[in-house]
Amino acid sequence: MGATESTESTESEREPLLGPTQSEPSIQPVYSRVYGRRWLVLTLFSLLGFMQGMVWNSWGPIQNSAKRAFEFSSTDIALLVLWGPVGFCPWLLFMWLMDKKGLRSSLLLATFFMVLGSGLRSLPITSLQVRRWLIHGGQLLNGLAGPTIMSAPPLLSTTWFAPDQRATATAVASLVGYLGSACSFLFGPLLVPAPNETTISPSLFNQVVNWDTNHIRDRIQLVLYAEFAMIAVLFTAVLLYFPSRPPLPPSVAAASQRLSYRSSICRMLSNLRFIMIALAYSIPTGVVAGWSGVLDMILTPARVSQVDAGWIGFWSTVGGCVFGVAMARFADSIRGMLKLILVLMLAGASLAATWFTLTCLSSVTHLPLTKATLYTSCILLGIFINSSIPIFFELFIETVYPVPEGITCGVVTFLGNLFTGLLLFFLTCYPTDLTWLNWCLTGSCVFSLLLILFFRESYDRLYLDVFVSV
Repeated sequence: MGATESTESTESEREPLLGPTQSEPSIQPVYSRVYGRRWLVLTLFSLLGFMQGMVWNSWGPIQNSAKRAFEFSSTDIALLVLWGPVGFCPWLLFMWLMDKKGLRSSLLLATFFMVLGSGLRSLPITSLQVRRWLIHGGQLLNGLAGPTIMSAPPLLSTTWFAPDQRATATAVASLVGYLGSACSFLFGPLLVPAPNETTISPSLFNQVVNWDTNHIRDRIQLVLYAEFAMIAVLFTAVLLYFPSRPPLPPSVAAASQRLSYRSSICRMLSNLRFIMIALAYSIPTGVVAGWSGVLDMILTPARVSQVDAGWIGFWSTVGGCVFGVAMARFADSIRGMLKLILVLMLAGASLAATWFTLTCLSSVTHLPLTKATLYTSCILLGIFINSSIPIFFELFIETVYPVPEGITCGVVTFLGNLFTGLLLFFLTCYPTDLTWLNWCLTGSCVFSLLLILFFRESYDRLYLDVFVSV
């Protein structure tokens, strides 16, 4: 056999047989960085949420004193709490502003509403009729800040925090507002005396002091001045420094392209899984918000004083905030377990709500109606419901990603305030016997648990952060 002649291959022959097709996307590198200033941004936002919650819940814990000082009725107290949910009526406008203009512009507008509302409430007008209108108007303006304050925490955490800190940042930003409403349970009854307050004197125990109406009005005025001053300072701080976003994103998800405003709304409304989890969140949290806003009125038939009712509301909300941050940190450490966490929390909330409802019917159930049982059941309820809020928020984002975080949470917080508004509206119609409120609370927790049990979870945003190279 003869030897074959050796020839060089041409350039075209050296091309690979299977080359990349035109349809394959090229993954561009994303340069990410986490900035230390994120903690300052989180602190400013959280303090605003704290004050918005405190102003919203100013009147429920001191409803007996407010009735004496400003001649409020039970309907007035319910309306003052109702203005918070009413402020969510133009929520579509606020969500559009957040999506188009960013977090800074939205937060400045919300803080301006808070300053204007707290200023109107604190004007020392002598006419009680004019004063009542100013207080109601101030509460409405504070409610207009709610759509931004309550919907922006997931957007803030995605914009500024790394994936292993997102749930924790969301928990802090979203739960501090509830901590503010809890502190109003504490500061209100401690600073404002009840009309007929029982005190301990050196000579006589359980002495009843009938406080003068002017003294009660002056103490309420002091609280209103203090809240206005704190909000004015925070508005100045946000005006001087609160960037919409960092120079570089902290993760792939933060840098990814999101859907448009209209596409986002259509995608959420056509997603059955999102509707399920949105109802599972909004019904119990909406009912609990309305229920806690008039907790003093609910506990008055059980002969619980204004101060004791304030302490019960305070510890139930504080317990939920502390436990919620701890559970969010736990969710950051083991990802992909959000549904299991929610099932456990809602099961505990259903049991605690049932216990409280049956305890208030002690004449029928013969359960012991004591401070210990009321404290324990309310604290457990607050722990389970309030601590589930940041877990819900994270699951919302994962379910409908790439819908922007602000739009997603704007929809669900609107639904929650819608149910709060419906509850308080019925309260203005039936303000005498409040037993039905406790049954609504129990039913909402059980219904939410059933929805979560049938919910099928997915983690689209987490998949992007874990499997896409940064």
